[in-house]
Amino acid sequence: MFARSALRGRDPHGLRPGGGAGLDEPLLGRDLTVLLISESEQEVREVRRLLPGRLVHSLVRRRSVVGAGRLLEQRAEPVCVLVGHPPAGHTSAEVVGHVQRRAPHAAVVVLTGAPAAPGLGLPAGTVQDHVDTRGADPEAFVRTLRLALRRKHGESTGAATEADVLLVRENASLERGLLHTPALRGDGFTAASCYRPGRAHTLLSGDFFDVVRTEDSSVHAMVGDVSGHGAAEAALGVHLRMAWRTAVLCGRTQLDQMRMLERILDEERQDDDTYATVVSLVFPPGGRSVRVVSAGHPGFLLRRSREVRWVEPRAGIPLGLFPGRADWAGTEMELLPHDSVVLLTDGLFEGRAGASTRLGEEGLLRLASRCSHLAAQEFVDALVAGVASLAAPHGGLTDDIAVLHLGWNPTRPALHPRT
Repeated sequence: MFARSALRGRDPHGLRPGGGAGLDEPLLGRDLTVLLISESEQEVREVRRLLPGRLVHSLVRRRSVVGAGRLLEQRAEPVCVLVGHPPAGHTSAEVVGHVQRRAPHAAVVVLTGAPAAPGLGLPAGTVQDHVDTRGADPEAFVRTLRLALRRKHGESTGAATEADVLLVRENASLERGLLHTPALRGDGFTAASCYRPGRAHTLLSGDFFDVVRTEDSSVHAMVGDVSGHGAAEAALGVHLRMAWRTAVLCGRTQLDQMRMLERILDEERQDDDTYATVVSLVFPPGGRSVRVVSAGHPGFLLRRSREVRWVEPRAGIPLGLFPGRADWAGTEMELLPHDSVVLLTDGLFEGRAGASTRLGEEGLLRLASRCSHLAAQEFVDALVAGVASLAAPHGGLTDDIAVLHLGWNPTRPALHPRT
């Protein structure tokens, strides 16, 4: 987390010898059928990319609900149904209902670009899981299938009690309520993002970010990273994000915000060794500059026309590392029209890119340069997907990731790739 310090000596991924997706489990044996119901050719390609070789043969794709139903009636357990882009004339909820009527034994996973699949109209507990294939890596994807099958198996055998199911539903609802909701009112500024917890089967992590536009039309943004990867760290991240937004709306300066966040971290952390890195930005109206204050956070990307640069502002010590010894200072950075800033957490570049090497800032910059022709959200999605693809053969990504793409460029056209 803490850029260029000995703190990076730890393995943030917690990789263990022999770790992986658990493909030897009986529930993911050779008799498994993975049925993809989708109209989208892109989803077919994504699922094939995410399934390891020994499971690709298990994949069957059906475009129509009728065709899927016929197949399900012919298959015994275990079956995992992936509900993607619904066939014409059907909603995702209707497809799920059809699957449950034809194959009540099947585990159902909804493919979606949103963590909680909002707007699908599905009652709580109707499906076993949701997964966003855009930013997933093979290990995490297979882990999701395995857990979905386990849940369905538990439901059918009575292994999961009603209290267990209720607790899971309540926890998921609570996490969804605590997810980031940028407060951007008015036109003229764009914010694209990707948020991906490293822990399996959760919506929140110790990474956090927020964006707020104040009454003077300034845009305030922040990205932070709590050390560690457990539920306590995720809860602390929520505390810090909410405190930051409150401080911004109350008109506190960036340095005052940092002092407040450190005090809250010091009071709320369960372990005295827990610390957090945070970077705070203010974009004044007009789009000609940005004010940066960093508490030990890694640098960020600056997108300028077709170029992508790595920017390393002055970074003080992380919050909570040496409480009360703040050395934070503000940096004013000039922006040109259509410049964009891409904030991120170190999970994006600390992943493995080789058997014994990590991607690093330089590797991330090379990858970002190849995506420099893309618009904001497409750039973020391609960057995360590229990092996940590089890490996939070496255990995948298990660290938390947060990416925030910011700029006064709402009408910036997508550029054509370099030839």
